[in-house]
This record gives sequence, C-alpha cells and structure tokens, in this order.
Amino acid sequence: MRIVIKVGTSTLTHKTGMLHIRRVEQLCKVISDLKNAGNQVILVSSGAIGMGVGKLSLPDRPSDIPTTQAAAAVGQCELMYTYDRLFSEYNHTVAQILITRGDTEDPKRRVHFENTVRRLLELNVIPIINENDSIATDELVIGDNDTLGAIAATATAADLLIILSDINGLYTADPRKHENAVLLKKVEIITPEIENMTGGAGSRLGTGGMTTKLNAAKIAMAAGVDMVIANGSDPSVLYDIVEGKEIGTKFVGKKK
Repeated sequence: MRIVIKVGTSTLTHKTGMLHIRRVEQLCKVISDLKNAGNQVILVSSGAIGMGVGKLSLPDRPSDIPTTQAAAAVGQCELMYTYDRLFSEYNHTVAQILITRGDTEDPKRRVHFENTVRRLLELNVIPIINENDSIATDELVIGDNDTLGAIAATATAADLLIILSDINGLYTADPRKHENAVLLKKVEIITPEIENMTGGAGSRLGTGGMTTKLNAAKIAMAAGVDMVIANGSDPSVLYDIVEGKEIGTKFVGKKK
C-alpha cells in the first residue's frame, strides 16, 4: 500500500510545545515497521511552529507573522533532526519537502512536486512534507496540514490517508463538551448535517480542527482515496488501520 500519514502538533508535542519524545520514537518505529512490511509511506508532519515555540521558550503560539515564521524556522530544524536520527536507527532514509500553496496550485510546480515525491518513494526514502511556514504568507499559505495531507495523497495516488490527531474520530458533537456524543465509524457522503457537527480550531499550538479534517476528507474522497481519522496518542494504532480494522472514523473514497 501507499500510505500518507499526517501527524498533528498535538500528537508530536507536549502542551508546553516541547517534543513528546516517547510518542515520536514510537511513531518512527511503527512507520519503519510498516515500510519493512512492503508499504510505501509519506509522512506529512506538523509541529515546526510548536517545537519552535518550545525551543524559544515563548509563552504561546505567536500571533504576528514574523515571530511565527521565526519559530517555524527554528522548529523545523529540530523536527527534521529528530526524524533523521530516529528513522536512521531502523535503517530508513528521510527527505524533507517544504511547500507553499503555489507549489500545489501552479500546474508546472505541482508536477515537479509530484515527480519528486514519486522518485523518493522509488528510492525507498520516506518523504516528510510540511508547509514552508518560514516564508508562507496569507497569499501563499495552504493553511493546515490536514489539507496538505489530502493534497499529498491525491498527488501520489495513495491508497490511504491517515490523520492522527488528539481525538478518536468524527463525533455527532464535540465529545469534550457533550458526553452523549457518538463516534461515527464510517462516512460515505459528507452531508450538511455532518459538516454542522464540526467545532472550531484544534490545539493551542496547532491550526487544525475537525473542519479542516472534513475539508481534507472531501479532497481525498473525490480522488478515490480512503481516509481515516484516529487518535495518535498510541502510534501503534497504525497497524490496525493498515490491516483494515475498524478504528476511528473512515471516510470512503469514491471508486471510479
């Protein structure tokens, strides 16, 4: 299988913004094992700004663009150093790809992006994709890595997109506010009623929320790619998802 795995800031870091070492180590171990089993894996990783916030000892995610971009520049170094070190322990090579919206919307640049990712996969490399937050502005920004994950999945004709977050899946209401909220295990059509179930933004250090995940699901489903939203607190859940077990919420791609 060709699998795109998107991990959010809430999965990769503690609430302080500092790296969640044990979880990231386990994530890299599981992804390495999935590759050893013959799967191709593309990792879409958030966390650069959050890690930059932690490393710079800032009290919260910056609200101004220059500080946000500075935090991203610092955090991206730390993030890739960590991935390179951990994946190397399992004899896997990683590559960094930083993009902006123009790289996905301009036809020529999108082809270059697709070709680079495909060639890296042919070379048995794990591409690690993130938005180029150090230079992205309102005019260039994709906005969230859920959407970026869906773009990567469609661009590479992936079989499956997995979004790991701090929630178990899509509920009928926000489970943190409504104890009677029910987890939806399968979604074949995103109706207006389902869209009304989404809440606002995600974690304090991240940018995503359930709305961005539904937008990602629309992109993936339209391209025939299945997508699963699951809780990333235990990365070993990836084994069950790849094996087709009922985990989180599965959005079924429209098969042509």
